[in-house]
Amino acid sequence: MRGVTCWMWAVLFLSAWDLVLCHLRRRRSSGADDAKKCAYTFLIPQQKITGPICASATGPEPDKDRVTRMDISDVREVLSKQRREIETLQLVVDVDGNLVNEMKLLRKESRNMNSRVTQLYMQLLHEIIRKRDNSLELAQLENRVLNATSEMLRLASRYKELELRFSQLAAVVNNQSVLISALEEQCLHTYGRQELPAVPPLVQVVPENIPPNNGRFTNEIQHNNNNRAFPRGSRMDAPPTTSTLAVPPPTLNTEGPFKDCFQVRQAGHTSSGMYLLKTEGSEGLIQVWCEHGLDNGGWTVFQRRRDGSVNFFRNWENYKKGFGNIDSEYWLGLENIYNLAKQGDYQLLVELEDWVGKKVYAEYSSFHLEAESEAYRLRLGTYQGNAGDSLSSHNGKPFTTLDRDKDAFSGNCAHFHKGGWWYNACGQTNLNGVWYSGGVYRSKFQDGIFWADYGGGFYSLKSVRMMIRPID
Repeated sequence: MRGVTCWMWAVLFLSAWDLVLCHLRRRRSSGADDAKKCAYTFLIPQQKITGPICASATGPEPDKDRVTRMDISDVREVLSKQRREIETLQLVVDVDGNLVNEMKLLRKESRNMNSRVTQLYMQLLHEIIRKRDNSLELAQLENRVLNATSEMLRLASRYKELELRFSQLAAVVNNQSVLISALEEQCLHTYGRQELPAVPPLVQVVPENIPPNNGRFTNEIQHNNNNRAFPRGSRMDAPPTTSTLAVPPPTLNTEGPFKDCFQVRQAGHTSSGMYLLKTEGSEGLIQVWCEHGLDNGGWTVFQRRRDGSVNFFRNWENYKKGFGNIDSEYWLGLENIYNLAKQGDYQLLVELEDWVGKKVYAEYSSFHLEAESEAYRLRLGTYQGNAGDSLSSHNGKPFTTLDRDKDAFSGNCAHFHKGGWWYNACGQTNLNGVWYSGGVYRSKFQDGIFWADYGGGFYSLKSVRMMIRPID
């Protein structure tokens, strides 16, 4: 009985499952299939019926919690569709992300363009302002040109007036020259020629004995009288002045002060230039040119002539204190030279250069000056060199200027030779005379820069340097 019951329950279960499947198929089928009915055949084993049998026309209720393969397939189809939609959305997001990046780049470029436009605008504004300023400057320059033109016209008118006045003065001078000539003739007839004021004797025009070269300088003068042919120069006269030593340019070596240029050399300075010195017994500093490129250096240059830029026709006070430009032409000053030379035993070197670039020298074994009370009398030692000894005839002579005559001549040698010097009567050299361009001159008196034993009295040297150094 138990086996029959189990079998019946199994048949019922299968029938119910078939009914569920039929209902599912009906739900998926079209409307034409809705009319079809399911037919069920129940195979019930024979059994003993003990009670009423109930049959349902609709069949068993479906199990809502059961999941079939079709459900799984539907779910998979839905998931696949959603995955495809997600991938599509992902593509859209990627595209939108690229668009966002491009928008960011465009915004950055837009900001850069705005900055550049602003910069260009500022430059344009600056250029406009600059052109406006240039216009103002141009207007100012035009006004200045107009003012300069009017000033030039005024100066031209003034120049014409000066020319007229000069012509009048020239006429007066000519009249005075005629009057002077008449007075000279009257003096000649009245007093005779022997009573006229004396003039200084002229030194030899061309030296008779020329010393040979000895190799002291690399560019010495070749002493050949037959080869002398110098161009004639122009005289540069100027009246006596009272200006003192000029301030040198800012190339002065500020170390020191030193005793002399030899001490400068011992301190390790090997470059020629301007240095500060303080001599023994003096309170002030002096500026000098130290020459370190000649004969082992250490030379203190106290006189230099080279271009005629300084007038040496001066009074006693100027020659005492000094004048000129340290880096050009200058005279150090008699008082400074005196204080330098009295510090020890010094030697003198005179360097001469002609107008063809050749140099000679004259060296004296000792050099010093006496005090101002003795008119800075010159004291020299023995000579050696290749320029000839033209300075020994001035040894022991006091210094003479236009306003203080100390020479042995009846007149004033400084007046005839246009400079201050240790004149004799008047002498064989005049290194403070007039600088003549070209060298050769034809003045009434020998007032050029001459060295009688080299070139004669009518050949003015191109450059001269006088320097001292302690005796080795």
